Amino acid sequence: VLPEERKEALDFDASLETAKNPDLGQYRFIHFATHGVLNTRQPELSGVILSLVDREGKSTPGFLAAVDVFNLKLPAELVVLSGCQTALGKEVKGEGLVGLTRGFFYAGAARVVSSLWKVDDVATSELMTRFYEGMLGKEPLRPAAALLEAQKAMWKKKWHRAPYYWAAFVLQGEWR
Repeated sequence: VLPEERKEALDFDASLETAKNPDLGQYRFIHFATHGVLNTRQPELSGVILSLVDREGKSTPGFLAAVDVFNLKLPAELVVLSGCQTALGKEVKGEGLVGLTRGFFYAGAARVVSSLWKVDDVATSELMTRFYEGMLGKEPLRPAAALLEAQKAMWKKKWHRAPYYWAAFVLQGEWR
């Protein structure tokens, strides 16, 4: 991956401004490795927490709510939400499941990987590393196959054998 094909936004740069920047829509893969917040009463207020302070230590808005995601333009091949409970939402009659995942689909994403429950940080980091290695390795796998292989590899490890460590993540959208 060439430097111009990749953008990392860490620490203070992992801001609401970065997440809402139209340039984000040029990337194939977008990964939010941060905390997810689930609001079951008002699912449009579910979201992910980004940097809440700027470089000078001043408070700054850093909550990317599902309602904001609906207004983004992100025609990404894949959006990954590796925080807790990011696949959940509220079933709304006539609308289906309303939450973050649906917001990213509405924004243009073809696929979304998200979690069904609170996840372990260390295990999630390892799972995501294996997932990306599968997609970007010498013999690239499609996202669904890469996720499955990463989950199977985690299951084979004695200390991550329990489904709690690897089974929370699901891929929704275009599976091929």
